[in-house]
Amino acid sequence: MPVNLPIPSAADLCPVPGIRWGVVEAGVRKQNRKDVSICVLDEGSQVDAVFTENRFCAAPVQVCRTHLANGDAIRALVINTGNANAGTGASGLVHANQMAQAAADALGVKATQVLPFSTGVILEPLPIDRVRAGITQAAGVLEADAWLTAAQGIMTTDTQPKAYSRQCVLGGTTVTVTGISKGAGMIRPNMATMLGFVGTDAQIAPALMKGLAKRLADQSFNRVTVDGDTSTNDSFVVMATGVAANAMVTDWASDDGQTLLDALLGVSRDLAHAIVRDGEGATKFITIEVGGGRDTAECLKAAYAVGHSPLVKTAFFASDPNLGRILAAVGYAGISDLDVSGVDVFLDDVQVAQGGGLHAAYTEAQGAAVMAKSEITIRIELGRGSARDTVWTCDFSHDYVSINADYRS
Repeated sequence: MPVNLPIPSAADLCPVPGIRWGVVEAGVRKQNRKDVSICVLDEGSQVDAVFTENRFCAAPVQVCRTHLANGDAIRALVINTGNANAGTGASGLVHANQMAQAAADALGVKATQVLPFSTGVILEPLPIDRVRAGITQAAGVLEADAWLTAAQGIMTTDTQPKAYSRQCVLGGTTVTVTGISKGAGMIRPNMATMLGFVGTDAQIAPALMKGLAKRLADQSFNRVTVDGDTSTNDSFVVMATGVAANAMVTDWASDDGQTLLDALLGVSRDLAHAIVRDGEGATKFITIEVGGGRDTAECLKAAYAVGHSPLVKTAFFASDPNLGRILAAVGYAGISDLDVSGVDVFLDDVQVAQGGGLHAAYTEAQGAAVMAKSEITIRIELGRGSARDTVWTCDFSHDYVSINADYRS
């Protein structure tokens, strides 16, 4: 079961004017499962996106990058689950382009105005005939309030859909931000085996849209990890339809800009946290705060070293306060001139280590009590400067191995 993650309801999600979804069962991998989706954007919408840094990136990622670079206004997204169309060579690129063409034909737009996405098993040919038929069918069932169905339609090993909405007021006009994501394993964003789609009806200046996806991802999806694996298909897309009557946001530092940015980041971070809370086999949600660094880069080195350590993660699953594993991970994080005598470690409010050694007042009973909780904060102070950053992760349980051993079954 996910860690303290409520199941979203349709009533929780606000439609975004200018965005419609169609979701169908196409039998891509399994029967009786929603697995092909199309998202249609009103004319005049703007799109920004970031993708995996894996050199073995999937065919749809390559096509998305090409279409975005082409400069045509994006009018639709098409997504299939069950098959990643990754490691599929030239035929995979043909299939990804055929996905875009199928949507273009159904909607009366150009193929270069469509972004294709796939997620699922790697190194298997995409059943393109089923996917294309699903795209055509999905284009005929478009609805403005189908965000929850869309969240269900992009799931793989997720145990539940992930979707959030926020509304804010810009100069007297209410605008909406709604998003969905999927992901539970193969998670270490740069991006991760995740798909994330966030839409708003706010009017945003084109200059601010450029780079918005990275700005949001760097504070949300690029700060979570489940198992340290960077996938081949990771994609995060931000869509702004501009349908709302707000005065166009032209400066993120303005009052309206900050209000909208907070809403966009809030939804993005909620979605990223949901991926960790639904991490494969996860029983604990762990926040790793690292402070006292010379810069954020070294704070993140330490945070990810702890968050990726199988020894740390299994200890937290067992509620075993074998906390020297945290110090060991910080030590090999790659901070070459780290003076370990300045390192302090806390579990929630309990100080475990001081000056690189066991804190005099710490008891194992205190550590065990904190580790028994379902939500835990590890705070590490490096004693080198004023930089800080945060990463979110989960524990490793027996179920993680079982889920991934049986993934293709």
